[in-house]
Amino acid sequence: MENPVLIFGAGSLGLTALDLFQRNQVVVYGFLDDNKELHGKEFGAVSVLGETDDDGFLKLIGQKCEAFIAISDTRVRKRLVKMLNERRKVQPVNAIHDTAVVSATASLGHGNLIAARSVINPFAEVGQHCIIQAGTVVESQAKLGDYVHVGTGSLINSGVVVEEGAFIGTGVTIVAGITIGKNARVGAGSVVVESVAANATVFGNPARSI
Repeated sequence: MENPVLIFGAGSLGLTALDLFQRNQVVVYGFLDDNKELHGKEFGAVSVLGETDDDGFLKLIGQKCEAFIAISDTRVRKRLVKMLNERRKVQPVNAIHDTAVVSATASLGHGNLIAARSVINPFAEVGQHCIIQAGTVVESQAKLGDYVHVGTGSLINSGVVVEEGAFIGTGVTIVAGITIGKNARVGAGSVVVESVAANATVFGNPARSI
């Protein structure tokens, strides 16, 4: 990536993204965050420059810099993606840790965060604007929809389908071939042995609705 990056969000996910880009020798131009208390704060040599709708910085995107959205709230992430698509005619870039292993035959969309020591195996599919935390394994031919969040150390087995907006907590195991429905939530440490309906919340070993 030749251009520097503006990171939307200066929270913990933003700092993770900062590390990912810097490890890949990508210059981070700065952060944009709507929390005014963070404005002017520096993380290393990288400053929080202003709010996420500051047109003075937004106008740089697509010409002199790229954008990455590092905000865990899916509703906010969707809003910012829509704004970048409509106002700047761009898609956010991917942030992939240098220790992550992504198969050459895997498919990745735009705007994904793939953290340290994650593995995306052959012919897996990752949609757009997903967050895949450290140590996650996405096995062969698994499919993650857009805006999926997968917590640290989770195992998405072969042929699993995780639909748009689903949240998979830390340390979850999803057995092969099942489907996690749109906007479903799976609690940390759960072992999912049967498909989960859209909008459902499950927890436990085996995972059950709560």
